[in-house]
Amino acid sequence: MLVVVGGLPGTGKTTLSRLLAARIGAVHLRVDTIEQALVRSGLARHPVGPAGYVVGYDLAEEHLRQGLAVIAESVNPLAVTRDSWRDVGVRAGVPTAEVEVVCSDAAEHRHRLTSRSVDVPGLPLPDWEQVRRREYEPWNRDHITLDTAGAVPQESLNYLLQQLDSLRPGNS
Repeated sequence: MLVVVGGLPGTGKTTLSRLLAARIGAVHLRVDTIEQALVRSGLARHPVGPAGYVVGYDLAEEHLRQGLAVIAESVNPLAVTRDSWRDVGVRAGVPTAEVEVVCSDAAEHRHRLTSRSVDVPGLPLPDWEQVRRREYEPWNRDHITLDTAGAVPQESLNYLLQQLDSLRPGNS
């Protein structure tokens, strides 16, 4: 299975993706990590553009074809990136679940964003104004929406696991 996790910075995507990958034994592909590796290599500078996503698509497909579950995590702000992740699942012949992580409490979201630390060396973190101004297209198809406001990570993980379980054939 391919689980595509998207949402604005500071909503809890990485925490949730790491927890989910550990719980189900999946590969966690984080576009931030890929992009920063491209920058460190000297091949790119921030903002990297589509390169990190394109590398992510190919890595995800390779892992899926090996029979591994993949959690693909990125902001995923555009319909074209969402479509591309879905295409990866189709080409690999696996089901794809799309998850949008939001934090509906603006004060909490801002606090998370401004109080977090860099966990990928050299990765520039956006400030609140950059997140507020970021291009982010509305989702135009069914997907799982997970609001992390007021929730501890384990609660969000449990909710996501329930939602993913309901997508399995034979469950309703």
